[in-house]
Amino acid sequence: MIKQQILQLDRELRKLSLTERYRAPCEALRKLHGVGLLTALVFLTEMGDLNRFPNRRTVAAYLGLTPAADESGEASDRKGHITRQGPSRIRKVLCQAAWAAVRRDDAVRASWLRIRGDRPGRGKKAIVAIMRQLGIRMWHVALAAGVSSELVARPIPPPCWLTPPPDAARNQAV
Repeated sequence: MIKQQILQLDRELRKLSLTERYRAPCEALRKLHGVGLLTALVFLTEMGDLNRFPNRRTVAAYLGLTPAADESGEASDRKGHITRQGPSRIRKVLCQAAWAAVRRDDAVRASWLRIRGDRPGRGKKAIVAIMRQLGIRMWHVALAAGVSSELVARPIPPPCWLTPPPDAARNQAV
């Protein structure tokens, strides 16, 4: 029963990845080490319009992979844990993809070892740094592959409190 459900969900994911909206960026993302079909689709669906991010810092901030600033008036540049802003699903799949990339790609592994240093307790901090790098790289690759017109943000109407209701205009005229 569970195997049938898993097969059905895999078929649906494959079908979604072949739609015009996700085909090109999904294929480009899957060429990165550690990024599979599920990671690519979660990234693309959760990020939405990729053009809304002007630079890599805003991408990292949206992913919640930037350190929180714990600064007071006396001390400056004290950084805390990551902010965990944005969708947690992306961070979950990025973590798995980052570990897979550390195992498969020598350059990523060298970067992870450099960040970790001689302290084995810093492995988690190093993997968060790899997650951030991978998320930014995925953003660049998906943009280069071309963003479907369906993923481009549509104009947002003004909030309802800025436009008077139709009855209010008639009441003022009387």
